[in-house]
Amino acid sequence: MLAQHVKLNLDKLELLFLPGKACPLKDLSIKVDNYTVSPSLSAKNIGVTLNNTLSFSANIKQWPAAAIWEYLLYNFRIVQLYLAHEVAQVIIQVIVLCRLDYCNSLFAGLPACAIKPLQLIQNAAARVVFTLPISFLMSPRSSLPVEARIHYKTMVLTYGTTRGTDPLFLQAILKPYNPTRALHSATSGLLALPFLRVGCSCSAKSKLFSVLAHQWWNQLPPEAKTAEFLPIFQKHLKPFQTLS
Repeated sequence: MLAQHVKLNLDKLELLFLPGKACPLKDLSIKVDNYTVSPSLSAKNIGVTLNNTLSFSANIKQWPAAAIWEYLLYNFRIVQLYLAHEVAQVIIQVIVLCRLDYCNSLFAGLPACAIKPLQLIQNAAARVVFTLPISFLMSPRSSLPVEARIHYKTMVLTYGTTRGTDPLFLQAILKPYNPTRALHSATSGLLALPFLRVGCSCSAKSKLFSVLAHQWWNQLPPEAKTAEFLPIFQKHLKPFQTLS
């Protein structure tokens, strides 16, 4: 930072320590300019709050309580009487869905109970716009539910990785399946099984991007995996996720 003529603001400095199971250290602190920085239970980066267990519970809890959203949507329902239906959809998209989609691929692998608060907010927004029961969310005509939106974003990232347009660190994680001998599956767009270190628990494996992306991608229909362009891939992806 000194070489780049950047000053470190010690008042805003945060330390997040993520120890592994085999790590001998259970705590960690650093000293900068006679200032001791102790680890925090959570820290924010680019709008996402990370906790020391990477469960993202702190980030989900940052959303206002469901009662506050109900109050906001109740007021919007009154204004909606003077708006065209298309305009109301755009407003809900900006107020609710854009926030639900922000960095939502980080929630891949979380249990349904963890993302339930986000689903309740989307359900309330759907009732306001469509004035229909929650089951309407499962229709291809409407937006995908939260869990499917997470799945959708993860698959879009995976598609960009397989086409070489996403960052190199993602390309290093996901490798195409190249059999040692000529097989029909060599041209099906499959991903190779990821290499996992020995001793990694099943619960930890289920949250890894390399594992989830590999499993979800290989389950897609062939026309989606071999799509030449992103709009074509998205066209095949959304109906598959809605009905799966």
